[in-house]
Amino acid sequence: MQPLADRFRRWYEYERDCNSKTFEMLDSVPAERRETAEYRKAVDRMAHLTSARRRWLFRLGRLPEMPTLFPTGAKLDEVRTSTAETEALWVEYLRTLDDAELARTIEWQGPDGTQFRFDVEGALTQVFGHAWYHRGQIAQLVAMLGGKAVDTDYILWCRNQQATA
Repeated sequence: MQPLADRFRRWYEYERDCNSKTFEMLDSVPAERRETAEYRKAVDRMAHLTSARRRWLFRLGRLPEMPTLFPTGAKLDEVRTSTAETEALWVEYLRTLDDAELARTIEWQGPDGTQFRFDVEGALTQVFGHAWYHRGQIAQLVAMLGGKAVDTDYILWCRNQQATA
């Protein structure tokens, strides 16, 4: 059986592929629909996904300041750049992930003052699932705008990885 740390690294490899596909989806929206509130919402969702990933890096002690949870109004190219930077930070963090880090407890304070404690394994699981949720929302908005929604199911990614191996 694959060590848990390796599984999180693999899952992030999959997520990076999904991020690329999400930008392809956003790029597929016809130009005349890119000024709509729905398109803005889709881009803001991708910005939120990236920001959420950065927030967890902050909680893990890898960033000096907590980013905004729901950034709005960023241009697609700005979100693309921020996502690439965030991916590089996560790849570096996951490169050294081991059982001791997965068992480590992190603590933080929520926006309402509530104190939280969670192990790193649970935090990484949350971040992974969170991305699926919002990618589905983005795909739905893209399809509604006349763009091409791309299937980002994990099983399809695994099949493509096996085919290219």
